[in-house]
Amino acid sequence: MTSPPTKAPDALPAALRVAADFEAMSRAAADDILSVVRRRPDAILCLATGGSPARTYDLLAEAARREPGLLDRVRAVKLDEWGGVAMDDPSTCEVYLREKVIGPLGISPDRYLAWETRPADRDAECRRIAAWLRAHGPVDVCILGLGANGHLGLNEPGASPDSGPHVESLAESTRRHPMLARARGPVDFGFTLGLGDILASRKVLLLVSGAAKAEPLRRLLTGPVGPECPASLLRRHPDLAIHCDTAAYTSY
Repeated sequence: MTSPPTKAPDALPAALRVAADFEAMSRAAADDILSVVRRRPDAILCLATGGSPARTYDLLAEAARREPGLLDRVRAVKLDEWGGVAMDDPSTCEVYLREKVIGPLGISPDRYLAWETRPADRDAECRRIAAWLRAHGPVDVCILGLGANGHLGLNEPGASPDSGPHVESLAESTRRHPMLARARGPVDFGFTLGLGDILASRKVLLLVSGAAKAEPLRRLLTGPVGPECPASLLRRHPDLAIHCDTAAYTSY
């Protein structure tokens, strides 16, 4: 097994946490989330989907079984959603989150803010999400994955750093996301919290796993800060933790 580096990059010495493997990375991230929930039982968790946070969510469910009541007041916000397919399409973030988080943690509808996939009015849907965040936010822990092109949520390169909930056209690389291989229809846009919403979160956890994410991680850590690599904007956040495994980091 490759030993993790002993020193994080100078740009982010405190934020970068390199784990030996995916399991260790996921456990460290889950511990971070649980430490917030213990201090703030009704914490708002913003939930990403995909492979990177999957094991972290399993560990949260295990913690809920070990400690009944621990997560009974947690609130959840869906970070983003594929637009145009049915809500129960197997490709959706909704199906993923209900299977991995909402169901296992017993999060009731009044504690879950979810994008719709086919709202009658897309702009009104964005206003609904924004109004909830104004009334209840900010997010306590924003859980993110890292897109191959540096996107966060569905905020593609060039997105405004101050953006709120909005409709986003998808980059070609995003349309090849593994989740969309199961889609029953075409997806060419998405709904997402904006970069402004993400940066307003009290704490940000970025999970980065696998050699395929080594290049976007390098850009985040060492490239210029700006909207062309949305993830680079996280370097401005005062409470950022980047959890990665050695597969993502060794090529840095």
